[in-house]
Amino acid sequence: MATLRRFDSSAIRMYANDHLPPHFHIGMNDGRECLIEIDTLALIAGRVTRREIAEPLAWAKDNLAVLQAAWKELNP
Repeated sequence: MATLRRFDSSAIRMYANDHLPPHFHIGMNDGRECLIEIDTLALIAGRVTRREIAEPLAWAKDNLAVLQAAWKELNP
Protein backbone atom coordinates (compact mmCIF):
# COMPACT_ATOMS: atom_id res chain seq x y z
CA MET A 1 0.00 0.00 0.00
CA ALA A 2 1.30 3.41 -0.94
CA THR A 3 0.11 6.51 0.88
CA LEU A 4 0.08 9.29 -1.69
CA ARG A 5 -1.20 12.16 0.45
CA ARG A 6 -2.27 12.71 4.07
CA PHE A 7 -4.90 15.13 5.31
CA ASP A 8 -6.12 16.01 8.83
CA SER A 9 -8.93 13.44 8.81
CA SER A 10 -7.97 11.09 5.96
CA ALA A 11 -5.32 9.79 3.58
CA ILE A 12 -5.22 8.85 -0.09
CA ARG A 13 -3.82 5.36 -0.63
CA MET A 14 -3.29 3.03 -3.55
CA TYR A 15 -2.66 -0.72 -3.56
CA ALA A 16 -0.47 -2.78 -5.89
CA ASN A 17 -2.13 -5.43 -8.05
CA ASP A 18 -5.58 -4.00 -7.31
CA HIS A 19 -8.77 -4.63 -9.30
CA LEU A 20 -10.18 -2.46 -12.08
CA PRO A 21 -11.32 0.21 -12.68
CA PRO A 22 -8.28 2.32 -11.80
CA HIS A 23 -9.06 3.81 -8.41
CA PHE A 24 -7.67 5.04 -5.12
CA HIS A 25 -8.74 4.59 -1.54
CA ILE A 26 -9.56 7.36 0.91
CA GLY A 27 -8.98 6.03 4.39
CA MET A 28 -10.65 8.01 7.16
CA ASN A 29 -8.95 8.36 10.55
CA ASP A 30 -11.87 6.50 12.16
CA GLY A 31 -11.18 3.38 10.04
CA ARG A 32 -13.80 3.84 7.32
CA GLU A 33 -12.66 3.69 3.72
CA CYS A 34 -14.04 4.49 0.31
CA LEU A 35 -12.93 3.80 -3.26
CA ILE A 36 -12.83 6.57 -5.87
CA GLU A 37 -12.47 6.00 -9.62
CA ILE A 38 -9.50 8.00 -10.89
CA ASP A 39 -10.87 9.14 -14.26
CA THR A 40 -14.27 10.35 -13.03
CA LEU A 41 -13.67 10.86 -9.29
CA ALA A 42 -16.90 8.92 -8.76
CA LEU A 43 -17.49 7.05 -5.53
CA ILE A 44 -17.26 3.31 -6.27
CA ALA A 45 -17.79 1.96 -2.76
CA GLY A 46 -17.85 3.09 0.83
CA ARG A 47 -20.02 4.96 3.28
CA VAL A 48 -18.78 8.51 3.49
CA THR A 49 -20.34 11.86 2.75
CA ARG A 50 -19.05 14.16 0.03
CA ARG A 51 -18.35 16.71 2.74
CA GLU A 52 -16.08 14.27 4.57
CA ILE A 53 -13.99 13.62 1.47
CA ALA A 54 -14.11 17.12 -0.04
CA GLU A 55 -10.46 17.90 0.73
CA PRO A 56 -9.00 14.67 -0.72
CA LEU A 57 -11.28 14.94 -3.78
CA ALA A 58 -10.12 18.52 -4.41
CA TRP A 59 -6.51 17.36 -4.20
CA ALA A 60 -7.28 14.44 -6.52
CA LYS A 61 -8.91 16.73 -9.08
CA ASP A 62 -5.77 18.87 -9.16
CA ASN A 63 -3.45 15.83 -9.26
CA LEU A 64 -5.06 13.40 -11.71
CA ALA A 65 -1.74 12.89 -13.53
CA VAL A 66 -0.08 11.88 -10.24
CA LEU A 67 -2.86 9.39 -9.51
CA GLN A 68 -2.78 7.93 -13.03
CA ALA A 69 1.01 7.54 -12.91
CA ALA A 70 0.85 5.88 -9.49
CA TRP A 71 -1.80 3.45 -10.75
CA LYS A 72 0.34 2.51 -13.78
CA GLU A 73 3.38 2.00 -11.56
CA LEU A 74 1.59 -0.14 -8.97
CA ASN A 75 -0.66 -2.01 -11.42
CA PRO A 76 1.39 -2.64 -14.59
